[in-house]
Amino acid sequence: MITPTNFYQPGLPTAEQLANWANAYFPADAAAPLTAAAAPALDTVAGLSPTAFSPEYAPTSAPVSHNEWRKDFPILNERVNGGKPLVWLDNAATTQRPRQVIERLSYYYQHENSNVHRGAHELAARSTNAYEAARQKVADFIGAPSARNIVWVRGTTEGINLVAQAFVRPRLQAGDEIILTELEHHANIVPWQLVAAATGAVLRVAPINDAGEIILSAYENLFTPRTKFVAVAHVSNALGTITPVAELTAIAHRHGAPILVDGAQSVAHLPVNVAALGVDWFVFSGHKIFGPTGIGAVYGTDAGLKAAEPYQGGGNMIADVTFEKTQYQEYPAKFEAGTGNIADAVGLGAALDYVNAVGREKIAAYEHQLLGYTLEKLRGVKGLRIIGTAKEKASVAAFVLDRHSVEATGKFLSARGIALRAGHHCAQPAHRRFGLEGSVRPSIAFYNTREEIDFLVNALHELVRTINN
Repeated sequence: MITPTNFYQPGLPTAEQLANWANAYFPADAAAPLTAAAAPALDTVAGLSPTAFSPEYAPTSAPVSHNEWRKDFPILNERVNGGKPLVWLDNAATTQRPRQVIERLSYYYQHENSNVHRGAHELAARSTNAYEAARQKVADFIGAPSARNIVWVRGTTEGINLVAQAFVRPRLQAGDEIILTELEHHANIVPWQLVAAATGAVLRVAPINDAGEIILSAYENLFTPRTKFVAVAHVSNALGTITPVAELTAIAHRHGAPILVDGAQSVAHLPVNVAALGVDWFVFSGHKIFGPTGIGAVYGTDAGLKAAEPYQGGGNMIADVTFEKTQYQEYPAKFEAGTGNIADAVGLGAALDYVNAVGREKIAAYEHQLLGYTLEKLRGVKGLRIIGTAKEKASVAAFVLDRHSVEATGKFLSARGIALRAGHHCAQPAHRRFGLEGSVRPSIAFYNTREEIDFLVNALHELVRTINN
């Protein structure tokens, strides 16, 4: 059992914080309330870190080097393929979780697990508080004006589908137009195709240049009086291109069109402020930013959320039900039918706490340097062609290798413990723009190192030698 006498560790939260947490969460476990004066005497006691019990965990200082960051991610010590050290370069597919998130999830299930909002008991209050605190953390993290602007979903894909069905579809008529770009993930193409097929609307696609950048003049030329909506990626999952979202948004608004930004690949790598960008909708997934799978968030403006119609029905989103008529809750509840993914929302809140503690600017700066190092080293591999050479890139260093298929290259690297993606990455139109059906995609996070990149590049040199021999 966790008690106030076995969780204090020096150098993390203050003694006063520890006392407050202990008395708030473990009053029955302590013979007497723990005081701030008493807490420092416990600093030699081994036990769980405060991350195991504190819903508001935040380190007092960020780690000073990437080696210290890696210590927070237990899975990076994993051995694969007969004992080889894991080199995790598949971060665009999913990131790994720090122990702070893992422990927060464990704490939730041990001490807070309950359904939310309606229970008349303490666990319901604890769970609801944690759930709604996480919603506020998302709002703060992306610069939303209020927690009311955040809707919980399973991830980016469900978020885009929600906006497509709840907001866009009811406003479309045959011949209306939706603008996308060649950079989009399938999750930001297929929902719009479904809406277009149901309404008779038309998709128009902004082209990219040979570097993988949106051609802004061509993008603006797509707008007509029939343009009703725009959906664009913030960062391409296939090429790593950072799109000029503020400019794309300004152009869309000049033509009277709302815009959705797919932030799945940006939110872990770039500081995001939806109010400053001026976007109408922003969606992202928790598992792309060191949080659990199965949880994500939709940001919508007050006007957008008020105008959107519920597209799923059930408990939680209702204010009153008769067999003749149902009255819905106000947003965001009207979009959250049924029991939400409560624990993983709380876990996402812990992940955002962790990222804030490390520092988003620090993460972006470190990853920018590491990506530059990665691209430079890859260019030294004979017969290797980098796909996507935009001036503004994040995280992704996709490539193809002469005389070796994407699948064979991925298999060769996997045998050496290197985890990355080999295929079309759910971005077939982007690949076909370059005459390809797929690529090999190493994608980095701030816990990756130059040594890991060197290991990857050395393996590619080895592969080239086997080809040439």
